[in-house]
Amino acid sequence: MIPKILVFAGSIRSGAYSGKTADIAQHELAKQGADVTRISLADYPLPIMDEDLEAEKGIPENAYKLARLFAAHDAVLICTPEYNGSMPPLLKNTIDWVSRISQDGGKPLKPYSGRAVGICSSSDGHFAGIRSANHLRAVLAHIQMEVIAPQVSVPNGAEAFDEDGNFVAERLSKGMQRLCRSLIEHARLLSTRVEI
Repeated sequence: MIPKILVFAGSIRSGAYSGKTADIAQHELAKQGADVTRISLADYPLPIMDEDLEAEKGIPENAYKLARLFAAHDAVLICTPEYNGSMPPLLKNTIDWVSRISQDGGKPLKPYSGRAVGICSSSDGHFAGIRSANHLRAVLAHIQMEVIAPQVSVPNGAEAFDEDGNFVAERLSKGMQRLCRSLIEHARLLSTRVEI
């Protein structure tokens, strides 16, 4: 079985370290034999999560599109930056909206439950987005995703990538290889994907 893996960054800023990390993850997963879908959250804009808005207008179509994407993949890899010691609002808001979905056209849809997920983090400082990754790990576990143990955290983002977009530090490259290998293994074991 060739696992299908969804990859995205928690930032849509041009040149974001999380985006560069997601690019590396995309290439490494494909190199290891996965069928990779890389998306940008910029293509799925959502209003701030608000239950009054949901009651009035329903769940936004972009949340459904994302939920269907999650459900159509065996695993997910999220690369998050760190804002003020936590994950950015864009990422949390996306997770929150998609969590509101349990049905699609009258059929059950489980975008999160039991699906394997890996985490990368990055920051401009020495802490490498570790606090953001820890908060994201707690949220993903709470929504019943299977968070794998290996994690790649990229410190000093401005100096972490070479001109070709690869990691400068060999330990980060090896860490990404290990994370991708583990995610592919878990994707095969836990596959609950829905064909769309």
